[in-house]
This record gives sequence, structure tokens and C-alpha cells, in this order.
Amino acid sequence: MSPLVTISIPAYKTEFFEVALKSAIGQSYSNLEIIVSDDSSGSGIEEVCGKYRNVKYRRRTSKEIMNQLDILYIGNGQLIKPLFDDDVLHPFCVERMVNSLWNADKASFCFSSSAVIDVANRVTNRRRPFQQSGIISGENVRTGLVKSMRNFIGEFSTIMVKRDVLDLFAKDSLFCHWGEDFSLGLADVACYLNLAFENNVIYIDEELSYFRKDSDLDSNSNHTVNKNFIYCITHWIDFLMLAKKNNFISHIDAEEALPKVKLLVNSWIKTYPELRKHLGLYESYINDKNLT
Repeated sequence: MSPLVTISIPAYKTEFFEVALKSAIGQSYSNLEIIVSDDSSGSGIEEVCGKYRNVKYRRRTSKEIMNQLDILYIGNGQLIKPLFDDDVLHPFCVERMVNSLWNADKASFCFSSSAVIDVANRVTNRRRPFQQSGIISGENVRTGLVKSMRNFIGEFSTIMVKRDVLDLFAKDSLFCHWGEDFSLGLADVACYLNLAFENNVIYIDEELSYFRKDSDLDSNSNHTVNKNFIYCITHWIDFLMLAKKNNFISHIDAEEALPKVKLLVNSWIKTYPELRKHLGLYESYINDKNLT
């Protein structure tokens, strides 16, 4: 029997929400429940949801936990497909992911190639991290994320996760790793590091989702409106230092990452001069002879 899939949509922006919702409704896979958790201050999200049957709407009142984290744990689906409120799913996204993930032993989640779109729905970048579909060991996913300082998996709209694996993590720990909280910045990367622990990950070499990013967009991906965007930079440095501290990478690995750290810092130093401090901390860290 086909598993039930919950498409979880944390919503607070209305501009592209209906486009996102329609992409969920229009999936070729039929055994779906679509849940929208409205974190906005207005009524726009609710009004859009009211236009469509079989969309479960809830007005979120508690602010104790992030909406995008909270909604992952809601619903009855054996598989969870997150979708952000301005992203878009390919019509065959859920079907392809279910076929790849559901019967895969020891696999916790899957992700696919994806594309970046602007406010006019034009593709501005295609993201294909690997050249063919396949199973990746959790260890390779984890080391690859940390050592490359690059989220090659993508945002939550690119993944599908098994509920029984997700339920192993309490809500207050999913965005934490190595004892640190990454919810203000690289929450998705921390989540992937957790989900890939002792589990395989499946990559689908097919463009199945579209991440909306534009300088005119009111979004967390826009550093001009996201007051916490600096954490999307400094958390990469934190990951490296914590990985070394926990013997996940070697001291040589940490040293070899220094050019990447410098490149990242220098690309943002004009916007965030305080990054000099973080670069200095990292240089001091890898030069500490007691760490070798």
C-alpha cells in the first residue's frame, strides 16, 4: 500500500503562497495530506487555504518554537515533505521521492537536484550536486557538508524524510548538533547532520523543486531583511570547529578548510565587519598546538 505523505507548509508570506500551495495540490501522487501552519499576522494565508478542499489549515498561536520546525512533527504521514511558502514543487516530486525512499532500508531522507527561481518564476540557477542518482552513506553526507562548507542538499523544500527517523529527535534538538543550537542560521544543515547519523541518504538526479530567491523578496534568504543572516555565515565556521573538537574531522582537515573560511568571510566582510573576529578565532583555533 502506498504510504501517506504529509506536505508540511509553514506559512507567513502571502505573495507567492498560493503558487506554492497549488504545486502541492497538483502532485501526481494521490495519498497526500497538506497541512498549512499560518504564522502570519494577517488573514491572507487563511483566505487562500479556504479556496481549496482537503487543505488542513491551522492558525499558529504559540511562538515558543519555530514554525518551520513545529510543522515537521504535525500530521499523520509516514513520510514528510516540507515546502516553504514561496517555493514550488515539480508535479512528480512526491511520486519520485516516495518511489526512491519508502522501501530503502537504512535511508532516513532523500533529496533531489533543484533550481533557483526569481520573483518572475524565471530559473536563475540550476543545482545538480551529483551526476547520477544513488545512495550516499550518512558519513559521506556529514563530512561533505562540514568540509565543503556548502549545503549541497538545499533547503527543506528539496527533501523528504521518514517520520520514524524524525521522531527519534525531540523538537528542541533537531536543529542542534554537537551541543550547539543552529536554529538562527544553518538550521537545515544541522538537521541534515542529525538525520544522516548512522543512516544513508538518497539523491535523485532529477529537478524536483524550485527555491525562490530574489533581491526583491522578503525572505530569510535575503540578507537585507533577515536580521539573523550573519549566522548563515558564522555557523559554517562553528561547524568546522565543533567537528574538530568532537574528532569528526582531523586537525589537517581543519587547516585545509582555512582558505574556504577566508573566502567566505572576505565575500561578506563589507556587509558584516564583525566577521573579522570569527576569522581570527578560527585561525587561533587551528594554530593551537594542543589541538594537533
